[in-house]
Amino acid sequence: PHTGRLALYLLGLQATCPPLSPHRSLVTWLKYYLEEEWTGSQQRGHPVSSYYQYGLGVLALCVHRKRVRDQVVQRLLTAQQHGRLGHGGNTVDTEAVVALAFTCLEQRRLVGTELAAKLRLAAHEASRNMAKAQGPDGVIGNIYSTPWALQVFLATGECQTEPAFDQAMAALLENLEAFSTAATMAQVLPVLHGHSYLDIASRHCGEEPDTLTPLDMEPLPEVPGNKTVQLVVECPLPWCYDLQLYDRLVPVPASASLLDVLQAAAELDPREFRFHTQDTPQGPFLTQVLGLEARQEKRNYWQILSAPSTPLQMGIADYRPPDGATVILRLSEW
Repeated sequence: PHTGRLALYLLGLQATCPPLSPHRSLVTWLKYYLEEEWTGSQQRGHPVSSYYQYGLGVLALCVHRKRVRDQVVQRLLTAQQHGRLGHGGNTVDTEAVVALAFTCLEQRRLVGTELAAKLRLAAHEASRNMAKAQGPDGVIGNIYSTPWALQVFLATGECQTEPAFDQAMAALLENLEAFSTAATMAQVLPVLHGHSYLDIASRHCGEEPDTLTPLDMEPLPEVPGNKTVQLVVECPLPWCYDLQLYDRLVPVPASASLLDVLQAAAELDPREFRFHTQDTPQGPFLTQVLGLEARQEKRNYWQILSAPSTPLQMGIADYRPPDGATVILRLSEW
């Protein structure tokens, strides 16, 4: 598994109060992956995966009370100080994960005094950046980044004094239906109970009941009838010769998600429209449209907008555009 996926697995495993050390080899593997990320950042100027996964790896090892070499942590600190954190057009979730990792290392005293002081300052700087990134609707970054930001406010103790905390929490409560996958639920549930991922390390497992039982998820109800969605693909100059590369009405069932709309467009004419996605813990992520691939090293991504200019707040498998909606896929820079 990638660094981030293994880190999330180890965080989840620790949260379930497992028997003593059933996953020691996995922690060792995560330390190995982090070393690979550090080497990659030296050679390429960025980690092998992303700073988001790099930060998750450091956080997971800290929660497991494992030391990380100062050089590995320093590389992450340098990236934060020079504004090089970037993830899919939105830096809030990446900066929040990194701030949680810094706070954990400082609070658990897993680094020296001098480095701990730098990490504390960096975490508070990240917290201020998140407050600045809050929109008028209370959302910080986007709805999925908001729980990460709230975890930072909780972990650093700024939830009592930062006005952005209450506003973001209110926005979160108004948009809980957006958190429909296991990965997104795992981000929002600790916040709703006033906790962050850092609290996993200090849980008292002796009285924890066995609650790990399968949950049968009821499928979403089918909506009768059909709808039509206007699908538009845009690519700005100088990347492309024409700003608008595709514009077509796509008929789909009334309950279709945006992913269903994309698949229907591809079936209508595979030569005219094609796309690729990448599986992530949050669901499928759009990576390529009409042969144009979004790449981290090019600092671009496929932004999804509800016309004329409202960024999509849900994943393509979760968002169900209404009848007559216009959805824009736009190759954008972050």
